[in-house]
Amino acid sequence: MSRIRNRGFTLVEVLVALMIVAIGLAALMTAVSSTARTSGYLRDKTLAQWIALNRLTEVRLTVNKLGQSADTGQLEFANRTWHYDTRYFDTSIPDMKRVVVRVWLGKADTKSNPVAESYSFMGASVATPGSSNVDWTAGTTAAPVAPCTPAAAGTPAAGATTAPCTPSTTPTGVPNATGSVGPSGSNPTTTQ
Repeated sequence: MSRIRNRGFTLVEVLVALMIVAIGLAALMTAVSSTARTSGYLRDKTLAQWIALNRLTEVRLTVNKLGQSADTGQLEFANRTWHYDTRYFDTSIPDMKRVVVRVWLGKADTKSNPVAESYSFMGASVATPGSSNVDWTAGTTAAPVAPCTPAAAGTPAAGATTAPCTPSTTPTGVPNATGSVGPSGSNPTTTQ
């Protein structure tokens, strides 16, 4: 009678399997921590951008701060301490200033790289927010053109105004009424 031996895993096989599982878990933990870090950074960036935009709104509402060159402050937002730095710069237009707001998270002395930064312009040369100094609803109209009369063999009647006729030219690449491209285009239509 032959004996059938039941064999289990050897110690080396178990160690190799454990090493493969450990490497897989390490890669999984790295991916999860990277996702969590990115999510936290995006949350902080969004909050800092909101703070910067709120600060720009405050600056636009309190115009008396324009005389200063810089304004710093601290506030509590989303259970955290945020610091902002508002700077005013001259532009090439005398009645306009550029406003830059930078926002940091944490201690006031750690201002190496801001979490968010926003820009705005203000002054007498800038329209009020939500308005425009251009009426986009009105169309543009071309100046009236004098009527064209072909030159006749005789002289025009007394008091009649005539303008010399010029052949109609269509800009390059724009089809005219017959569907052909203008004279300087690359595809003129020829009739025979």
